[in-house]
Amino acid sequence: MAKTNAARLLEAAGVPFELRSFDVPVGEGYARRVADQIGLPPEQVFKTLVVRGDRRGVCMAVVPAGAELDRKALAAATGDRKVDLVGVKEIRALTGYVRGGVTAIGIKRSFPVYLDESATRFDRIAVSAGSPGLQIVIGSDAYRTICEATLVALAAPSP
Repeated sequence: MAKTNAARLLEAAGVPFELRSFDVPVGEGYARRVADQIGLPPEQVFKTLVVRGDRRGVCMAVVPAGAELDRKALAAATGDRKVDLVGVKEIRALTGYVRGGVTAIGIKRSFPVYLDESATRFDRIAVSAGSPGLQIVIGSDAYRTICEATLVALAAPSP
């Protein structure tokens, strides 16, 4: 299993973590299938979304993988009137990562990170390790610290 920039950064910082690989699922039930493969409940697996606000610019929203982003809540937290997901074609240029492998750890440029407050219910959470098919399992407090994340209620139930 190859180490990613995110894993190397965590090692250099002395932050404990585990890498867990999985077969990249296609279609419905993505979060549940990833969670099953890495051995965690789906609510402990988080996805990182790259978002652009109309006033404050780009930020990252980290929400449970089975939930949707509450865009109004994120806009309120960032001071924007509205926010939209960044297009897939822009993700790599902004973060250094590809869709399906985006993480707030070791991003190319520094952006504000907003973490759904549900992460505090768990000792450990899983986030992308910077490559599709690879997750980092890390202490939720350590993740929040390393990413300088702001806790906000960001998750809306999936339709």
